[in-house]
Amino acid sequence: MKKIFTLFLTLLFIIFLATTIYILYLYHSIRFTAEKIIYYNPPQSALFYDRNNNLLDIRYAKENRIYVKYKDIPGRIIETLIATEDTSFFEHSGININAILRALIKDIKAGKKVEGASTITQQLVRNIYLNRKKTIQRKLKEIIIALKVEHFLNKEEILERYLNQIYLGHGYYGIKTAALGYFHKNLNELSLKEIAMLIALPKGPSLYDPTKHYELNLKRANSIIKRLYSLGWITKEEYTNALFERPKVYKRIVNSQAPYAIDTAIKKLKKQYPDLLTRGYSIYLSIDLPLQKIAEESIKWNYNRLLKLNKKLNPNKLNGALISINQQTGDVLALVGGVDYKKSKFNRVTQSLRSIGSAIKPFVYQIALNLGYNPATKIPDISRTFKVSGNTQEEDEYWKPKNYEKNTLGLITLREALVHSRNLATINLAIQIGLRKIIEGLQSFGFEKVPKNLSIVLGSIGESPWNLAEKYTIFSNYGVKTKLRLVKKIVIPKENIIINFEEKHDEIEPDYQAYLITNILEEVVKKGTGRNAKVKGIEIAGKTGTTNNFLDAWFCGYTPNTETIIWFGNDDSSSLGKGMSGGRVSAPVFKYFYTKYLKIYPELLRKFYIPKEVKTFEINGKKELFTPLSPPPNSNTFVPVF
Repeated sequence: MKKIFTLFLTLLFIIFLATTIYILYLYHSIRFTAEKIIYYNPPQSALFYDRNNNLLDIRYAKENRIYVKYKDIPGRIIETLIATEDTSFFEHSGININAILRALIKDIKAGKKVEGASTITQQLVRNIYLNRKKTIQRKLKEIIIALKVEHFLNKEEILERYLNQIYLGHGYYGIKTAALGYFHKNLNELSLKEIAMLIALPKGPSLYDPTKHYELNLKRANSIIKRLYSLGWITKEEYTNALFERPKVYKRIVNSQAPYAIDTAIKKLKKQYPDLLTRGYSIYLSIDLPLQKIAEESIKWNYNRLLKLNKKLNPNKLNGALISINQQTGDVLALVGGVDYKKSKFNRVTQSLRSIGSAIKPFVYQIALNLGYNPATKIPDISRTFKVSGNTQEEDEYWKPKNYEKNTLGLITLREALVHSRNLATINLAIQIGLRKIIEGLQSFGFEKVPKNLSIVLGSIGESPWNLAEKYTIFSNYGVKTKLRLVKKIVIPKENIIINFEEKHDEIEPDYQAYLITNILEEVVKKGTGRNAKVKGIEIAGKTGTTNNFLDAWFCGYTPNTETIIWFGNDDSSSLGKGMSGGRVSAPVFKYFYTKYLKIYPELLRKFYIPKEVKTFEINGKKELFTPLSPPPNSNTFVPVF
């Protein structure tokens, strides 16, 4: 008998030792898992807002999660969760022995698993790391981790992690994400029924998805409400009202707005902030949502107009782009990179380099003015032929540029030449100044890779609308070049960090010199190639741009405190068709856009200010401007006027 007892004790010791070793092995294998929960740092979505804090879109790299701290979770959500999943949550230490025994007895009686006994802590462990495979080893790991988590975290911290970790269907992780997604509400705006509908989801996110199985979700939500009432946690009135409520459910958090602008912001920020889409950033853009919608509408309006205007245009090739800014701050107020983002995510505002045609001419004329020319200076509008040398004499070619109107006018003023976008006069002006000075001048304005031939003064250089908009601020912002700014600030809520993006400016020339071009470009809109951009009640300066064979159609315009660049063309760089110039194709977009712009923002500045150094004189019975750097031309026919 003694031997049997000794053998029994030995066997018991061996079992105890083996069990201890096994538990230690399990503990060792999951120690890092517990740390993932204790030092919880899940992937979080990036939220993009416009300048007035309107939510534009939510972007994420891994999981769509909008984090919420425990202090910001309403008590009613906590109560509903605990009533549904773990009534004794605040009493146990990670596992509920009574619940386990009760569930075990029911399972034995039924001959199968009919009741779970997992605590909220165990569910958190399962959600973060462990799979749902029902094995003894997994259950033991779950219990060990749950006990360790409860040792290091308080109950509030566990609930915060749970409510941010749970998957609630439709791609939503966490209670805040789901509330915004299904109901378009913040947590503190949810009704009791809406809370119950959300708490119903973890049991079966697909099965109870309210966008697909609304009635099934309501049924489970009602059972949760009944549970709350049976516990005495809600009143009879709350219970009755909640049962009969049928909340409206949405299929997505927000309709993506200003997608091209968001893509641009991500591309510009990603290098400096590689965790942009996983850390929970709130990115505030300079975009003005009402204006952005008008810009998108304007591009689509013109797209449809052009297809009716020219039946030969291919709707799959035709496209357009628009960028509108505040030239004084550089803020990008609207950005449309194409007619339809769903069909093409290629951003024609930032990614497309297209020849700018006559849109370059204001820069050429500004160079002339800064060298002492005056708007009244006469320049020859006569034809010239240029020899373009080949490798051999037989290969020599000839370039014979023409005016759009196919005529010549002889001597005309610099003002007339720019107002009517005369190619020949511009070329002759460039010859007078010298190609080297033209190239140097263009480079000083920010143009890069400038071709070393006269074709540059007719716009053979390629630019994106973004870069061209920045260069046009030299005129629209009175000689001060403003760097475009799309991102105003980044907020990292969890860490209370705010990163501001400041304005950047570069003084290029005196304000009075830039105003001379503005004054001439006003005439372009009043009676020149930009007449179709005219809007009643506001002063507009602008320049059309048309490239050879009508491949590109531009309009670059500005008011006293806004600037807008518009481009239209075919994506394959084929011709838009004969006569499809910038004035005919893109200038009308400017008018459409600003007509609606003024309706929502009637406070826009209406008149350009005139720098004090700008004076007037009279020549041939007409008034003209002059400045210290652009004096009146040598002539006995003018009379100073002050």
